[in-house]
Amino acid sequence: MSAQLLDQLGYEQVDVLGVSWGGALAQQFAFQHGRRCRRLVLAATSPGALMVPGKLTVLLKMATPRRYKDPDYLKRIAGDIYGGALRDSPELVRHHLRHVSWSSDYGYYLQLIAGLGWSSLPWLSFLAQPTLVIAATDDPIVPLANGRILAKLIPDARLVTIDDGHLFLVTKPQASAKIVADFLG
Repeated sequence: MSAQLLDQLGYEQVDVLGVSWGGALAQQFAFQHGRRCRRLVLAATSPGALMVPGKLTVLLKMATPRRYKDPDYLKRIAGDIYGGALRDSPELVRHHLRHVSWSSDYGYYLQLIAGLGWSSLPWLSFLAQPTLVIAATDDPIVPLANGRILAKLIPDARLVTIDDGHLFLVTKPQASAKIVADFLG
């Protein structure tokens, strides 16, 4: 579907950046449409179901969409699940996530189920594009070990760590943008 969109827009090749669950989509696109993906950026993501899991208490909090529907609950748990800057300043949640809106419980649970059955581990070594893996040092959802695994198994990959949590692209936008721009440039 994404390759068809590129066709309609007239793009032969693109750089792909995937964050968290979107990192799975980015990996899948780079694998299935390798010639269309010039460079790959994977941020706060893992190789899928076969990953070093986050803390059980974090995963249980994420098993429900409550954090998207109850702003007070999100403020209380933001530091626990996202780590980094939000660990010490949960009030930043409203500022950084003010544009996030809830869609549906059904879609949320379908996304969780899809993640349970997908893994890139069997084919990571076949990814040919230069890849930047950015991992946070305090990510309770996707521990740093996952970034190390991705960077080790993807042949032309390098790992950059950022001292923050899962939402580092949002909480440290300038530093994150510089890392990505340097890689793509």
